[in-house]
Amino acid sequence: MTGTDRPLLFLDVDGPLIPFGAPPAGGYPTYRSPYDSGTTPGGNPLAARVNPALGPRLLSLPCEPVWATTWLADADECLAPWLGLPQLPFVDWPVEEEDEPGGVHWKTRALVAWADGRPFAWVDDEITEADRRWVAAHSPARALLHRVDPQRGLTDADFTALDIWLRTT
Repeated sequence: MTGTDRPLLFLDVDGPLIPFGAPPAGGYPTYRSPYDSGTTPGGNPLAARVNPALGPRLLSLPCEPVWATTWLADADECLAPWLGLPQLPFVDWPVEEEDEPGGVHWKTRALVAWADGRPFAWVDDEITEADRRWVAAHSPARALLHRVDPQRGLTDADFTALDIWLRTT
């Protein structure tokens, strides 16, 4: 498969990569990345919660990853080196970040447009059934809207579900 044949993986940061849950007993693990200079990644204290082992796992998925986050290009500056990811494209959001009528997330329409008919998986902690219904009605390609528990972030079970879906596209 070429890059344009592979499904897209729209990846949110806050929640999926940066868990919001209370630190485990003993605090968050001290992650050391080969790219770690001993400082907080990109100078952002929240980024220290990102496990750099997620980067190779994301790269092993049969897809083209795309940042789908309000971090925009900052995700490449702060997180990509920490995760060992190459520079990724990012979705440039509309100016207003207001949910649409019926509870459809403000990202949903933009992601379907950005995919432009390609199959995609969207990983986010704010996906609802309203988003799934909207995508089913408006996306010409297969789509997986995968909600991640924001207290835990991406887990083994999430990677398994994504890998299975991406390999059946």
